[in-house]
Amino acid sequence: MSGQAEPLKQQSETAPAEGEDISVDLFGGKMDREQFKIVLEAALLTSTEPLPLSELKKLSEVSLDNRQMEALLDELARDWQGRGVELGRVASGWRFRAKPEMQPFIDRLNPQKPPRYSRAVLETLAIIAYHQPVTRGDIEDIRGVAVSSQILKTLENRGWVEVVGTRDAPGKPELFATTKQLLDDLNLRVLSDLPSLQEIGSLLEQEAAAEAVSSPVPVLAPTPEPAPAAAETEPVPVAESSPPQADVDAPEGWPFGPEDAVDGK
Repeated sequence: MSGQAEPLKQQSETAPAEGEDISVDLFGGKMDREQFKIVLEAALLTSTEPLPLSELKKLSEVSLDNRQMEALLDELARDWQGRGVELGRVASGWRFRAKPEMQPFIDRLNPQKPPRYSRAVLETLAIIAYHQPVTRGDIEDIRGVAVSSQILKTLENRGWVEVVGTRDAPGKPELFATTKQLLDDLNLRVLSDLPSLQEIGSLLEQEAAAEAVSSPVPVLAPTPEPAPAAAETEPVPVAESSPPQADVDAPEGWPFGPEDAVDGK
């Protein structure tokens, strides 16, 4: 038996201790923690969709667990603080997006108005989001009115709602629930990030009050002085086709007739 001790393993062969830089063998060379963050940054900036951790792990030839990947992504998010874009996590993964305060300026490059949805569509979406999974009958019971098939079709086409099954009841009614796409569009990670119904009610009241303050109150034009009466011998001809004139002229842009403006209706 030889008395020589076995040589110690090289430091490079041991697993990196917690807190040390993560070496990643990419493109034929060694890549440290900062370089790998640059790779993550490039992948996220060039992707049109959020990237989940399972996809981001493919960028590394070294096995990284979720905790390590999230730590790197959190560092990258901090690196971008104070800029016009931010890195955040949504339901489908991680993505870069413009900060909300930058959106009015970006809209100048593409001045298209976003689609507007009716009150019925938004109410239906809210009921599904807060009470899911629900059937069409459940929605009608809560709203108190019938729900048209077109409303549900609109939400499905937008990718916000999907059928997740059927209820064990006569007729097997379909069950509707929200999708990850809805959370992504709202920049949320999970459903629990949705504001409470009380918070939504408060926000709506605040918006209504702000609109009432910011909207100018239309001011009626002063009543013109009546013209002097003509002599009986010189009657003023009035064309039959001429519409009768109101006593008070409505201001420009007023949506009602002059008589409505006077009565305040």
